[in-house]
Amino acid sequence: MIIEPQIQQQYIEDAVTFLHSRLPASTPRIVLTQGTGQSFFPAGFDLLKTIPYADIPHFQTPTVATHSGNVHFGFINKTAIAILQGRFHYYEGFEPHEIIFPIRVLHQLGCQTLIATNTAGGLNLQFTPGSLMVITDHINNMGFNPLRGPNIDSLGPRFPDMSQIYSKRLTADALQCAKECGTTVHSGIYTGVPGPSLETPAETRFLRNCGADAVGMSTIPEVIAAKHLNMQILGISLIANVNDPDNFIPITIEDVIAQAQKSQQQLEELLSALLARITKR
Repeated sequence: MIIEPQIQQQYIEDAVTFLHSRLPASTPRIVLTQGTGQSFFPAGFDLLKTIPYADIPHFQTPTVATHSGNVHFGFINKTAIAILQGRFHYYEGFEPHEIIFPIRVLHQLGCQTLIATNTAGGLNLQFTPGSLMVITDHINNMGFNPLRGPNIDSLGPRFPDMSQIYSKRLTADALQCAKECGTTVHSGIYTGVPGPSLETPAETRFLRNCGADAVGMSTIPEVIAAKHLNMQILGISLIANVNDPDNFIPITIEDVIAQAQKSQQQLEELLSALLARITKR
């Protein structure tokens, strides 16, 4: 379902007005999204306020376990940060404009940087479960583009350039922080699929042949919307499992969540170091 631009703009304004009424004068500059099985505050995060999605006008409510549906506002080194704990997925039945709505609202509130994390399946056989991957590019295999429909000219251009989606500076910062933390971090290409079924061996082989290093069911819609808004973007995948199409091992979503929670500490350490670094600029 396509919503007219003026209606979408009104929805955004409603949500922004509500959040302004609940927050102090300092509006967030960075938004961090957390993926499946991820739930933490970076070190040094001074929590100011938590607002359930259900309280915010026109926000939806996640239906997936471990996506609690709260936005946390606070500070790191006097820089205001928003943490989206829970995201919306296409497979849940949400419309594209609903999936990207939080990013558009947070941008209008003041955020200029998006740090998007997710839990993904590894396609690169050199990866190991529990490792991290900084996203350098992506392949949209989700079957839709969140910018479909009439363009909202006040947000961005009709045909946004996607030649350099992920910030080279933020990527370099993340890799340097990983080195300083002693954490092994890969760089690679992420591909998004609609889900909710996990990939078959043939699909895994196809995605690997396309050049993808990791696969998931999120992130790309929000990133496209953020690029449309001219935000600076960093993407990080926590690799929950590695799929070898020639030696395929069945996996359940419970396995994915368990591995994400088990490996969350190194993601938390990396993001803590990264946010400490970029908020001191």
